[in-house]
Amino acid sequence: MSLKKENMPLTEYLEHYRQQNTLRAHMPGHKGRTIENFPHPADIFSWDITEINGADSLFEADGILLEAERRTAEIYGSGACCWSAGGSTLCIQAMLAQMRSENRTVIAARTVHRAFLNACILLGLTVRWVFPKKGGVISGEYALQDFSDALQAAVLAGEKPCVYVTSPDYLGNQQDIAGLAALCHAQNAPLLVDNAHGAHLAFLKENRHPMALGADYCCDSAHKMLPALTGAAMLHCRNAEDSAKMKQHMQLFGSTSPSYLIMQSLESCTEYLRNRGHEDICRCAALADRLRQRLAGTYSFVGTEPLHLTIAADGHDLAAQLRRLHVECEYEDSSFLVLLLSPVMTETEFDRLYTVLQQCTPKPPKHIPDLPTPMESACDMRTAALSAWELLPLEQAEGRICGPVQVPCPPAVPIAVSGERLTKSWLSLMQFYGLQSVAVVSVENF
Repeated sequence: MSLKKENMPLTEYLEHYRQQNTLRAHMPGHKGRTIENFPHPADIFSWDITEINGADSLFEADGILLEAERRTAEIYGSGACCWSAGGSTLCIQAMLAQMRSENRTVIAARTVHRAFLNACILLGLTVRWVFPKKGGVISGEYALQDFSDALQAAVLAGEKPCVYVTSPDYLGNQQDIAGLAALCHAQNAPLLVDNAHGAHLAFLKENRHPMALGADYCCDSAHKMLPALTGAAMLHCRNAEDSAKMKQHMQLFGSTSPSYLIMQSLESCTEYLRNRGHEDICRCAALADRLRQRLAGTYSFVGTEPLHLTIAADGHDLAAQLRRLHVECEYEDSSFLVLLLSPVMTETEFDRLYTVLQQCTPKPPKHIPDLPTPMESACDMRTAALSAWELLPLEQAEGRICGPVQVPCPPAVPIAVSGERLTKSWLSLMQFYGLQSVAVVSVENF
């Protein structure tokens, strides 16, 4: 039977995008190139296998996959590394399942990915929120004192706390991981870091990876900033003996058929980092810094992570200008535009990006509203998310209880979370970010 292209819209789109020679300032970090030691595209199907004899089994690894994971842990300096073919989402689920097994209360920075919320809902975890002192729902600046106060309050209440943060966040801002680690360890509380956007941080001139700064657990999405296939991720543990527990948790949520192509790309990525990672990542950071300096008179940059090129501008307008010049960004809203860089990018590509940005005229960003007073928690997240719900326009949702969280990815950072009673101020914030409706718990449930 012949395949008609008009019946394959995804294939048609991918082929069209591939041929456009677009500068890919978005994830994945391989930027559309076949990575070293990865099979030629024509051979991919012959490399795609399952857990046959000799191929090992990811969640019970005791052979070639275990050895590959050990090599990854070695270059990152972690006690153990568990591979994931299900992205950082699977790693987040495993980290939080371990906290559930220890009966811990989670103290979390509010700027979390929806994967965190979904895992907490499935596991029935209690979450205490810490809100940023400055910034918005996607990115914010936090005070260490607020985490210290939350930890002390939890201990005084007889709870066993842990702390969970996202760093770098979607705009490339980083938290004081070393400071948080010190606070946590003083209270015997584990520190968990969603480092999905920072798998490269261990290879900068100064190692800024969370495991080097004192985190107990951390997830890295290799595909976001490094040359690996989408879905390739790593879960790092400070203590090697924790890996067996994490494997058990991962198989609760992960597919029993993890992709061997994704895992092979993780192995190729590990060898890339071992051989050239430090050199290429430092070179890329230097080129990124040079690009910022050359554009300083035209653009305003934010964020502290060197490979996130985050511009304060009307992102929607700037993204449209960039697309006309064959550059695709990672994220846009009315206040920011994010371009993700990668160590596989060449100096020629940096020059091209400079030339294109010079041809654009950025419009001023919209002012991000201050975060309103936190909403009342009308019920726990699990109850709200798993109840019957209805979709309402924002203008009809005031006073209703937020049901399952529905936010687009990127950035997949919730504004309201399940169980909170929606207020006019928070609904206005949703509207600012372009949302038009919200899922609310059906009235008959409460």
